[in-house]
Amino acid sequence: MSEVKIMLGNEAIARGAYEAGVKVSAAYPGTPSTEISENVVKYPEIYAEWSPNEKVAMEVAVGASISGVRAMASMKHVGVNVASDPLYTVSYCGVNGGLVLVAADDPGLYSSQNEQDTRCVARAAMVPVLEPSDSQEAKDFTKFAFELSEKYDTPVIVRTTTRLSHSQGPVTLEERCEPADIPYERNVGKFVMMPGNAKKRHLYVEQRLKAMAEDGCDMPVNKVEMNDTGIGFITSGIAYQYVKEACPNASVLKLGLVHPLPRKLIEEFASKVDTLYIFEELEPVYEEQIKSWGISCIGKEIFTVQGEYSANMIRKAVLKEEMELKAPAQVPARPPILCPGCPHRSVYSVLNKLKIHAAGDIGCYTLGAVAPLSVVDTTICMGASISSLHGMEKAKGKDYIKNWVAVIGDSTFMHTGVNSLMNMVYNQGTGTVMILDNSTTGMTGHQDHAATGKTLKGEVVPAINIFRLCEAMGIKNVVEVDAFDTQKLEKVIKEEVAKDEVSVIITKAPCVLLKKQKSTRRCRPIADKCKKCGMCLRPGCPGLTRNADGTISIDETMCNGCGLCKGLCKFDAIEQVED
Repeated sequence: MSEVKIMLGNEAIARGAYEAGVKVSAAYPGTPSTEISENVVKYPEIYAEWSPNEKVAMEVAVGASISGVRAMASMKHVGVNVASDPLYTVSYCGVNGGLVLVAADDPGLYSSQNEQDTRCVARAAMVPVLEPSDSQEAKDFTKFAFELSEKYDTPVIVRTTTRLSHSQGPVTLEERCEPADIPYERNVGKFVMMPGNAKKRHLYVEQRLKAMAEDGCDMPVNKVEMNDTGIGFITSGIAYQYVKEACPNASVLKLGLVHPLPRKLIEEFASKVDTLYIFEELEPVYEEQIKSWGISCIGKEIFTVQGEYSANMIRKAVLKEEMELKAPAQVPARPPILCPGCPHRSVYSVLNKLKIHAAGDIGCYTLGAVAPLSVVDTTICMGASISSLHGMEKAKGKDYIKNWVAVIGDSTFMHTGVNSLMNMVYNQGTGTVMILDNSTTGMTGHQDHAATGKTLKGEVVPAINIFRLCEAMGIKNVVEVDAFDTQKLEKVIKEEVAKDEVSVIITKAPCVLLKKQKSTRRCRPIADKCKKCGMCLRPGCPGLTRNADGTISIDETMCNGCGLCKGLCKFDAIEQVED
């Protein structure tokens, strides 16, 4: 009897890769995709790595595919933007061993800076897309993706969403089936995309998509469920679950292959139902195609293009049910905030004091944009802090950025910050870059990277020395500072922003949530010394609260003993003690 296990969608994708015989997996951590690689690494048969960024991860997988083995790259939707350069071209090249890109979209913007739809990228890149609707399909569709990849000589995207990635469901486990490596044969016309070769491959890609669209009518991933023909839905992914919950008796065409679309199957289904609804999260990707074929259907006229869908959306828009609006629970607001003892808070408290603006980047440190720190002014994408600061200086001159810095984390610096800093040096820029080195990829759950000295598999390797790397670029002014030494940090920031050349300040202090970080100290207030000035409260540490009489309390269960509050107190009203 087969074993059945409850799995996250991401965990099931990793299992699918294992069962499909994948030999190489590469990724950059990004919510909601991170757990895929964290589960892949549990299978010793698969080589798994954290790559410096998604472009590199995609290229690693492409190289493995060309050599003749099955390979996978995993990332979140904005990571697909970074990987799009190799993705668009490998679509023309095709594959040798099966090649799959897992892209995790984020409807509802739970952890992202935009709400883009990977299916739009896939259409432009002419890459087929499979979209599972539960954990079992997450595993099965991943396996099927490798079969499609090799059959049609194409990379295949498995598209998931946050809800599927982080939902659990039963999964039937099967044995690993490892196909024989496909011999590599030199083929310049296929794998060297110079213009003459690319023109020929483009024609091949167009024919490939037409063939898949026709064959899709009989693929098991596209499923028709005929029930009441008064109402019919065409849907896919997690949205299918909402349709089944709200309208269990409706007829449904559940698309597993969402690009290219099986036109004949769609036309046949549409002809059998009285009213046809298209229910797809985010963009009207297949709705627009279906309407262009002259098929009457209802979609974004009544459903939103923004945010996550739900069963209640169908009940309200389709069934016209009056939804009982309950008063929201009266609970305190819980805005996102830096953790107690976070080194970023210490850095931002100094920048705030100096009234310095920060061009921000992607990471925990983005929270420096909100009160009470209110330092970060911009957040665009990975690595953009340095480039945008450079752009400001070139637009407005050196004096304009005397009260600006760029802030970027160590992992993000290794991702794309290196290139941006290189550009500042090469183009004779002026500006101060602060690399907030907390020894991890904090925002996505503490993954290692090239500068931590440990791989995804836990192997200890030489760590890239960020200080030496900056020096190697020819930067004369590179300074390392303890993130919690606020007096020295203030002095260094004043000195560096005053210079008319590129300077780098590396603030060093590990993330307090790292397992190896176990503080033995706590901070405690001394009530009779407190002058009730509130200086210690300014950085917004959640461990500190003001009492009714104006003095402060420190929650010892939250305190990490970082000493930031103690350093801000001019009256020695806070002491550090051993826990």
